[in-house]
This record gives sequence, C-alpha cells and structure tokens, in this order.
Amino acid sequence: MLLIFSYCFYCLSGLCNSAPRTLYRTDNFMDYDFTDELSPRVFPDAHNSSDAQQVDVGRSPSSSLPVSNTFGAKRFPQAIIIGVKKGGTRALLEFLRIHPDVRAVGAEPHFFDRFYDKGLDWYRNLMPRTLDGQITMEKTPSYFVTKEAAARICSMNCQTKLIVVVRDPVTRAISDYTQTLTKSPGLPSFQSLAYKNSSGEEIDDTWSAVRIGLYAKHMDNWLRHFPRNLFLFVSGERLVSDPAGEMGRVQDFLGLKRVVSDKHFYFNETKGFPCLKKPEGSSRPRCLGKSKGRTHPEIPTEVLQRLRQFYRPYNKLFYQMSGQNFGWD
Repeated sequence: MLLIFSYCFYCLSGLCNSAPRTLYRTDNFMDYDFTDELSPRVFPDAHNSSDAQQVDVGRSPSSSLPVSNTFGAKRFPQAIIIGVKKGGTRALLEFLRIHPDVRAVGAEPHFFDRFYDKGLDWYRNLMPRTLDGQITMEKTPSYFVTKEAAARICSMNCQTKLIVVVRDPVTRAISDYTQTLTKSPGLPSFQSLAYKNSSGEEIDDTWSAVRIGLYAKHMDNWLRHFPRNLFLFVSGERLVSDPAGEMGRVQDFLGLKRVVSDKHFYFNETKGFPCLKKPEGSSRPRCLGKSKGRTHPEIPTEVLQRLRQFYRPYNKLFYQMSGQNFGWD
C-alpha cells in the first residue's frame, strides 16, 4: 500500500508541475507608463551605418524583457511632422504621444531625405503597429528643407497630413548655432558665419542656420505637391506659452478627440519649457532632455537688427501662405 501511495503522489506532483502558467500577472498587465515607449532599439538594416536611428520598443510592466506586439498592423504614417529644426518638433511629438489614438516613431527616420533608397517597405517596417482608428506618425524636421522630400512623400500618399512647427527665424538661427557650438566649441562666432564677408552688410543665406528660416521659400516647394488644407502651422512660441491651446489645434487637425489638455502640463521655471505631469503609474514627470533650454550666446544688437530686416519680407510672405501672423516683426 505504501508503494502504491508513493507512486500516485509522484504522478500527481509531476502533472501539476507540467501545467501551463501565465507569464505575467494579469492584474497589472494593462498598467501603462508612456515613458516606457522611450526604450531605445536600433532600426533593422541600419546597424552598420553611422546614421543608425533608434526606435522605441514596448516592454513588459513586470519584466525587463521586450514584449512582441502582434496586434494591429504597420501602416504608412497618415501624418508627418516635417519641420522645422529647433522649432519645437520634439516637444510636439512628445505631447502627441500622450494621446491613446496616436502611435509614433520616437526617433527621426530620415527616410525621405537620407534613406529613400531603402524602399517603402523598409520605411513601413519602422512604424509602430496601430489598431483601426489610431494614427501613425513620425517626425523628421529636415524634410522641410529637403527639396526632394515633398515629391517623395506625395508618391507615397498625396493625402498625408503635414505639420510644420515654426519659430521666429532669428531666434531659431541662434538656437541652431548654439546646438552646433556645444558639439564644436571651436566654431567661429555667430556674426562671422551670418555675414557673407567681413563688411557685415550682406547676410549669408547659404549658411544652414539662416537658410532654414526662409520658411516662405521652402513652403513654395511643398505647395507644388500638396494643397494648403493638408498643412497645419504650429507656433513654437505658443507651444511653450500655451501648450494645451496649440495641442487643441493639432488634435482637431488630425481628427482626434481633444484628450491632451491643461491637466497634462506644468511649466518648468528652470528650463523655461512646459513639462508633462507625472503620468499614472510613473515615478516622475516627463520633461524634455537636458539639451533643451540651453543658454544662448550674446549676439550684437546690430547683427540681430540686420537679420530681422533680412527676414522681414520672407516672414510677410509666409504669413500669407500660412494664413497666420506669427508676430515675429
């Protein structure tokens, strides 16, 4: 009897141990912290390139192992933030990622300017999976000043919605220079780069920091491929002073319910930028990186005045194109 009892015990014990178990606890599986989306991963097929970008990958809330998302489908973006550099595109993307119906690539794909030869299938594979009713987005500010980008995006879908974040071109140029200066401390002074020669009379519009701010010139190229109603122009200044107001306009343009509102923001006095309040389930609020809010170098008053004079006719033309007066003059 003892032998029979022992045999039955071990058989039952083995059966229990072989039963399937859940990988994660189901009571907290749906907890969501939007900062988890910022976990980096290198793009496929770009490991050997110095321009390899990073994308975000979802992670289990109770494990450090990546979790494959097999729901939904990878689609071409229905909306793209096409510019401009140092205008506030990163802030806009991070604010949009709060919305449950927006799925976006965290890094800049640079497909329509650098990697176009990799093909549309490669590009689509970079996109996050989306469910019906969700919007796929990406942002690459250099598209706005890349002549070929407009035609290339149109060849993908001429109904793509395009968002342009603009900022006072003089302030934008200084911010652009400041960013470059942190990477190249030996850079010549701003004024020596802004002028064509030492006479200090003619602005050098071939210098990228100046050229990007010629918004009307770049828009002329885009309007040859896309109708005006597919563009939304976001004020970089208002994105700082009234982020909820600008986000309301963006959500309307994208056909989204107004989910992102005042309750999501607080102003960080130290950085001089709005930050996202601590999301539910997260240990800290979300601010932009340390590179945002750099102190700009002192620029001589006469240089600023000359730049403002240079940009004035372009600004007025851009106000007409966009249907908005941004008040930069």
